Amino acid sequence: MGPDKHTVRPGGRGILATAVTVVCAATVLAAPGTAFAAPDPTPSASATPGASASPSPSVTLPPDKDLEAVRQKLDDLYHDAAVATDAYNAAEEAARKQSAQIVQLAKKIVQGQRKLDRLKQRAGRAAAAQYRTGGLPDSAQLVLSDNPSQFLDGAGRVLQGQRAAKGLIRELTQTQQDLKQYAADAAGQWNKLEAGRKAKAAAKKKITERIAAAEELQSKLEKKQKKRLAELEREAAYQAQTAWLDTGILGEIHGKASAAGRQAIAFATAQIGKPYVWGAEGPDSYDCSGLTSQAWASAGKPIPRTSQEQWKQLKHVDVKDMRPGDLIIYFDDASHVALYIGDGAIIQAPRPGRTVSIGGAGAMPILGVVRPDA
Repeated sequence: MGPDKHTVRPGGRGILATAVTVVCAATVLAAPGTAFAAPDPTPSASATPGASASPSPSVTLPPDKDLEAVRQKLDDLYHDAAVATDAYNAAEEAARKQSAQIVQLAKKIVQGQRKLDRLKQRAGRAAAAQYRTGGLPDSAQLVLSDNPSQFLDGAGRVLQGQRAAKGLIRELTQTQQDLKQYAADAAGQWNKLEAGRKAKAAAKKKITERIAAAEELQSKLEKKQKKRLAELEREAAYQAQTAWLDTGILGEIHGKASAAGRQAIAFATAQIGKPYVWGAEGPDSYDCSGLTSQAWASAGKPIPRTSQEQWKQLKHVDVKDMRPGDLIIYFDDASHVALYIGDGAIIQAPRPGRTVSIGGAGAMPILGVVRPDA
């Protein structure tokens, strides 16, 4: 049941029926875990952040089986998957909000239609009363009266009646205008929801392609090569962390965790060992921003769902001013995030095939630091 079949159109006799349909459909769309088929054709780049129309990446081993080249290739594949995961999470979050807005607008349409029906009934009763008095309005009957007492008494009723009639007309007009606006707003939200659905499907396709390519590449390695590859990954992380520590940065970092920061760290620590799953935000698995957003939610400080929005919306602090509980954002595209726990260490959900674990804060290129409870 696609949104194009139930687009809410301003005005018309079908507003009430459409609103009921919208409530039902949007409720389904808002349900967690709702699956969508990948769109065809692939949406444009403007509607699908992180999407790519290019074919699946090559997974051919280098001719000499250079394991360092393999490591770099895997890093690239998992980085692409991380970028697409952020796009997927952003589309998922937007869909939740848009579905909720559609449901609320549909409820307003239903309520507005009922109000309009009541106002029309009032207008009908007024017309019927006028018909019973010979079709003459109160003002005309008053002019024809030859009783001064009745004239004075009736003058007040005429003024009241005129004000009531004008008020009824105003209310009818405003209600009709409100209904049209609600319908137009709901139609706009439907369009956004459909664009988001396409973005989400395109991001999911890219994620699965990149992860599959990485797994295929690793499957071509012999056992001893896989062991050596793991050693190279650890060595690369160690060298990056050492280089970061050699700058003397830890000597400049003296911040202490806030009460909320300690709660966030406690939550993240309790998740150590749980698997990374893209798009997951607990309780059994997490992706990188799923872990950090849930850690801070547990501390009573809701933050944006994705690493890119965390970087955009939260307060930036200098690395030398960071304190345990702050979030470190990595890579130029803000595609990874981890929770700083002090002494140059982080807790993170690294990538597919790994688990939530402690690592070095400088093991990846740092974009900057943000503070959720600033």
